[in-house]
Amino acid sequence: MPTGKVKNYIDQTLKKRCMHFSLMDPDPKKNGVKKAAEIAGKLGELGTDLILVGGSTGNDSGFVREFVSAVKDSFKGPVVMYPGDPKGLADNADAVLFMSLLNSRNPLWITRLQAQYSDAIRQSGVEYISMAYLIVEPGMKVGLVGEVDAIKRGDVKSAVGYALAAEMLGFSLVYLEAGSGADQHVSAEMVSAVRSKLNIPLIVGGGIRSPQAAKAVLQAGADIIVTGTLIEDDIGKAGEIINAIKNFKKSQHVTR
Repeated sequence: MPTGKVKNYIDQTLKKRCMHFSLMDPDPKKNGVKKAAEIAGKLGELGTDLILVGGSTGNDSGFVREFVSAVKDSFKGPVVMYPGDPKGLADNADAVLFMSLLNSRNPLWITRLQAQYSDAIRQSGVEYISMAYLIVEPGMKVGLVGEVDAIKRGDVKSAVGYALAAEMLGFSLVYLEAGSGADQHVSAEMVSAVRSKLNIPLIVGGGIRSPQAAKAVLQAGADIIVTGTLIEDDIGKAGEIINAIKNFKKSQHVTR
């Protein structure tokens, strides 16, 4: 049965400070097992709090399992699955984000895929953490694949509505995602509005490429920031963002 250790780690850490999650894509064309271990080791040195493994669709579960093992050998923090589809699951991860893409037009991404692999997750014994996934424009590839009606950047009301619905439905986390490689991150106005209503941790990702951008999102009320593309493009810059997050005081949240 799931132990809840990873969720407890997140909750206890957030009582003291904001967090940084690194997203690594288990795509053999980009990251082989050896390279994955090297990157994970470097991320550990830079101080990331948790590594998410996922993003690509259609990956072979055997390779994903090897990828997770390599990451865990080099990184001492939690390694959590962030699956694009059931084929991207690995039972040697510390936990899995059990996600629902709430603003998809296709029920497949909201509940039907989850129904297909829920029993397999339960039987594996891997901890599962429920998360509502909300795509904000531009949305990028995940918006296309997930067939979403992306939340408009200025549509704060819809973002708040979805986030509150997620909390009331019992999700443990809410993730506002602008999309990997987005040219702009979720606006501070939207983050602030959601944070002012939400009682569960808020994750923000996509388009955060500088310490200044990270600080703006944190000041607006984000609890956790995710970077992925930046890790592949400039891990040194990712380190600067991690440092900014670790040094941010939660008392600086404008909505707290």
